[in-house]
Amino acid sequence: MPAGRVAALAVLFAVCTVTVLPAQTVNVSIPAWVEAGDCALPPKFEAALNGRTVRVVSQLGPGSDQIIVVVLDLTGDLTLVDAAKQALTEAISKLPRNAWVGLLRTQDGLHVLADPGSGLQPLTEAIRSLSNSPEPGLLDTVQSALSLADGIMRKSPVRVSVLYVTDGSIYSYREDYTNPVINESDPHDLSRRFPEALINAKISKLVEAASSLEAPLFVVHLNYRRDRLNVAYQNGLETLAEATGGRIEICRSVAEIPEAVSSLFARVSGAWRLTLALPTRIHYSVLIHLSAPCGEGEMRISWRTHLRPKEG
Repeated sequence: MPAGRVAALAVLFAVCTVTVLPAQTVNVSIPAWVEAGDCALPPKFEAALNGRTVRVVSQLGPGSDQIIVVVLDLTGDLTLVDAAKQALTEAISKLPRNAWVGLLRTQDGLHVLADPGSGLQPLTEAIRSLSNSPEPGLLDTVQSALSLADGIMRKSPVRVSVLYVTDGSIYSYREDYTNPVINESDPHDLSRRFPEALINAKISKLVEAASSLEAPLFVVHLNYRRDRLNVAYQNGLETLAEATGGRIEICRSVAEIPEAVSSLFARVSGAWRLTLALPTRIHYSVLIHLSAPCGEGEMRISWRTHLRPKEG
């Protein structure tokens, strides 16, 4: 791709618009994956909205231009962090030339470390030199990261994904999500029975905010924790990722980190971007169905089934 176009894509990191078609429809993109089925030609997807056929305006498949927004949210064990940095560097080095990585960190808010198209060496140096933060920032920055990716998608014919690499504990956030007991003398205090309430409320707000954003979220969590609140946190991250069409990998040992990183990069690289023409006036979450005929059968595909399109 020409250098001018790469530079233009980098500028789009701060732009967010909606494209409305004249015929009272709005272009909405969803991620999809071909899970099984092998056709001689690329599949031609068909789509339905709440049971009614809608037009597939365009489809971008694996091998087309791609931007991956990688966000580092690293706080703890250097053994885990170093393994993640090494795996991340290797995965990025294997990407095709038309896949560009933008690198950000969560320390004190979302900050850009390297723009997409800056080259492998600046990315590698930025990854290796990044120091740990005392506090995780995923919950505080993920909406901004998804909005950033959403803005790029709405301006450019390019596949975009957000990938967080994190090791954070719910107890380390600046905001207290532990739902401390309000009345120590009251055995019926609901905060005793539902300690996950604040975590679940935060995840629900993030899912709602992401419902009109188009880029999928992927998360590699480097440190699985078994206590009740961290399990709720990790389950919440899974809920958030899946709501966007993405996925999470949670590592239970250092040995699992390279495979987790490699697996999610493969998933990101294998994504299709399908742009559908949907009605401009939709005031509820919609259900999308996709199919792709393949010879005498159909391909097995997965996709983001629910979203709430922005109104035109």
